[in-house]
Amino acid sequence: MPSTFHPAQSRHRAPVVAVRWLLLALLAGQISPMSAAPVSFRNDVMAVLSKAGCNAGACHGNANGKGGFKLSLRGESPEEDFAALTREFAGRRVDLIEPERSLILLKPTTQLAHEGGKRFDKEAPGYTALFEWLKAGATSDVKEAPRLTKIEVTPQESILVEPANEVQIQAWATFSDGSRRDITRTATYDTSNPLAVVSPEGRVRREKAGETVVLVRYLDQQVPVRLAFVPARLEFKWTKTPENNFIDQHIFAKLRDMRMNPSDVCSDEIFVRRAHLDLIGKLPTADEARAFVMDRHRNKRVKLIDALLTRPEFADWWALKWSDLLRVEARTLDEKGMLGFHHWIRQSFATNKPMDQFVRELVAARGSTYQNPPANFYRANRDPVTRAETAAQVFLGIRLQCAQCHNHPFDRWSQNDYYDWAAAFGRVKYKVLENLRRDSNDSHEFKGEQIVFIGSRGEVKHPKTGKAAEPRMLLEERPMEVEPATPAVSAEGTEKPDASTELDQLARWITSPGNPFFARAQVNRVWFHLMGRGIVDPIDDFRPTNPASHPELLDKLAEEFVRQNFDLRHLIKRIAGSRAYQLSSEPNPTNAEDEINYSHALVRRLTAEQLLDAQAQVVDVPLKLRGFPAGTRAIQLPGAHTERRRGERISNADLFLELFGKPPRLLACECERSTDTTMGQAFALISGPGLNELLSKPDNRIGKWLAADRANEDLVDDLYWTSVGRTPGKAERESALKHLQSGQDKRAALEDIAWSLMNAKEFVLRK
Repeated sequence: MPSTFHPAQSRHRAPVVAVRWLLLALLAGQISPMSAAPVSFRNDVMAVLSKAGCNAGACHGNANGKGGFKLSLRGESPEEDFAALTREFAGRRVDLIEPERSLILLKPTTQLAHEGGKRFDKEAPGYTALFEWLKAGATSDVKEAPRLTKIEVTPQESILVEPANEVQIQAWATFSDGSRRDITRTATYDTSNPLAVVSPEGRVRREKAGETVVLVRYLDQQVPVRLAFVPARLEFKWTKTPENNFIDQHIFAKLRDMRMNPSDVCSDEIFVRRAHLDLIGKLPTADEARAFVMDRHRNKRVKLIDALLTRPEFADWWALKWSDLLRVEARTLDEKGMLGFHHWIRQSFATNKPMDQFVRELVAARGSTYQNPPANFYRANRDPVTRAETAAQVFLGIRLQCAQCHNHPFDRWSQNDYYDWAAAFGRVKYKVLENLRRDSNDSHEFKGEQIVFIGSRGEVKHPKTGKAAEPRMLLEERPMEVEPATPAVSAEGTEKPDASTELDQLARWITSPGNPFFARAQVNRVWFHLMGRGIVDPIDDFRPTNPASHPELLDKLAEEFVRQNFDLRHLIKRIAGSRAYQLSSEPNPTNAEDEINYSHALVRRLTAEQLLDAQAQVVDVPLKLRGFPAGTRAIQLPGAHTERRRGERISNADLFLELFGKPPRLLACECERSTDTTMGQAFALISGPGLNELLSKPDNRIGKWLAADRANEDLVDDLYWTSVGRTPGKAERESALKHLQSGQDKRAALEDIAWSLMNAKEFVLRK
C-alpha cells in the first residue's frame, strides 16, 4: 500500500532528517563544510582552475595563453581571470541561460575538442562548483569574499619505513572571516621528484626509496611536505657514533631515523689533503702531509684546522670564491678596477673582517671605483633590476627572477615585491669619467675611472601599472624613507659624510641579525663549500618549496654565526671540526645511495685553479700566467681570464682553466662554475701540452732529485707523498721500482710515474 502523507510531519521531521544527512556527509568527507554557501569565484572557482591545471604555465597560465585564452599564472590575478572568463569574446565562455553549454564546462570534460585533454568528469566536485557558479549568475566576489590567510597541512614531514608506503595528506584553509575549510580534495599536489605519486585527493604513494617534497597549494598559498620512504633494512642496527659537536647531533639523529649508519672517519692521509684543499685551496706538501700523519697528538685535526685558518692562502682561496660571486673581471671593471676590487676582497678575508661588515660595505658603497673598491659592485651590476636580483641572490639566498613577469609560482614574492625592491636601487647612478676602451664596437667594455653616486631621481616602473614602484625592502610593508634631493656622493665623487641614503638603509637591513635570510644564506654557502652540498640546495634558492635537508641544524648554525659576530673563521672551524665533515667517502651497505644526508663525504673534482696549481706544485715549477709575476698561483688570479691583445693566442693556462670550469663571471651565481668531468678534460690530462711541458722542464722537481742522485726507493716514496699525500702500497712501490730499473732513461721513467699519479682519480678528486 502507498504510504500516507502527513503535512504536519513534513514541517517538523524534514529539517531534522536534512541536518542529520548533512552531518553524516560532512563526517564522511563527501561535501565541504562551506558547500551550503554560494559558490565563491575567488575561493572556489579559482581553486577549481588551479586543481584542473588550467592556469599552469604549460596551459592557459602561459605568458601567451593557449588557444586564445589566457589566465594569470597559478591564479595570481582573480580580477583578470574573471574578465577573461566572462567578458572576452562577448562572454562566450559562459552561458548563463544554459550553464551546461558553457565552454568552461564543455572543454575540460572534452564534450568539445580540447587540446589540454580531459581535466575532470561531469561528476567531479570541480564541475559541480563551476556549474553552480554559472547557475547563480557567474558573478565576481573578488573584492568582497573572505581572503585566504593561511593553509595548514598534516603531516608536514614524515619518515615511512617499509612496509609503510603510503601517507594521506590533510589540508585546511583559514579565511579572514575566521572560517575554516577542509581543502584536502580541492588543493593541488606536486612532487619534487618521481620518487612518489600523489592522487588528486592527497594520497601519496611511494614509487622508489628516498626523500621527496610534496607541494600543497591552494589559491595563493603553498606549504611543502617533506617525506622520506625508507627501506626496511631488517638487518639494520644503529652503530653508536661519537659526536664532536652539535652538527653531529643533528646529522646523526636524522641518519638513525633514516636507518643509515654513517661511514667511518677518514684516514689521516685523506683528512690532511681534504682540509688543505677545502680551507686554503692547495695540496699539502710532502713534508706537511708526513708530519701530520706521524703526529700522535689526539687533537691534531683541530690544531691543523686552526693553523690553516691563519695562513695567507686562506685569504687567496676565499677571495676567489667571492670574486666569482661579485663578478670581478676586467672587461666590465677594467684592469685597475678589477685589481683594486680583488685586493679589497682579499684583504677583507686576510683581516677576518666580519661578514656582515663585508656585505654592508659592498651594499652602501659609493664614490670612485678606483679609490673605493667596493663601489665596483655597482659597476658590475649596472641597472636597478640586476642590482636587486644580485643582492637578493648573493646576500639573502633568494632568487627573485620569476617575480619579474608574474608572482613567483613557488615562493612568497609578488611582482610588487620585485619592483619595489628594485626601486630601492633606482637612484644609484654612475658617471664614466672617460672610457678608454680598445674596441669601439664593444659597448660592454669600460676602461677608465667611474663614479658611483646617489642621484636625486631614479624610478623603476611597474610594468602592469606603468607607475613608479615605491622603494621597499623585502618582507617589509612600509616603503623606505627616501630623501631624493640629498645625494650622498656627487657626480664628481665628493662625499657628503652626514648624508644617509637608501643604500645605507639597505645595507643595515640586509645584514641585520634579525634578518631571517642573511645569516642562513651565508652559513649555507660555507657549508656547501666544505661539504659539497648545501643544507638548502641549490644554495641560493631559499624558499618554502625548497626546504632544508636539516632545518634545525641550519638555524642553529645561523644563530651561532650571529652570536659570534659573523666570524667566517669560527664558522669554518665549527664545520670542519665536526665528525660529519671528517667522515670517509667510502659508503657502507646502509648509506651507499645517500646523497643528501651527509652519511659519507661527497667526492668531487678539484676546481680548475686547484688542479692547475696542484700540477705545478707536484713538479715544483712556478706557473707563468700572462701579466703576472712567475709563481703566481691560479687561485690568486684576480679576474676571470687574463687579458690579451687582439690576435694574441690564448695561453695554455687560460685554456686549461676554461676547460676545467673556471667561470667567466657573467653571473652572480655559484652555478656558473662547473666541476663536471668531460672527455676534453681527460685528453688535456693525458696528452695536453700543459702537464707534459711541466714534466719535461729540466730544472723541475724530478731534475733536482736526479741531480741529487737519490735512491729509487726514496724517489718513489717522495713522489707519492708529493702528489697524493701518502706512502705507496707494497704493489705500487714494487711496480714503480720495476719501471725505474727496467729502462735506460731514468728521468723518462720517473716522468712516467709522475704522469700516472697526476692522472689518477686520487689526484684529480677531493675525497
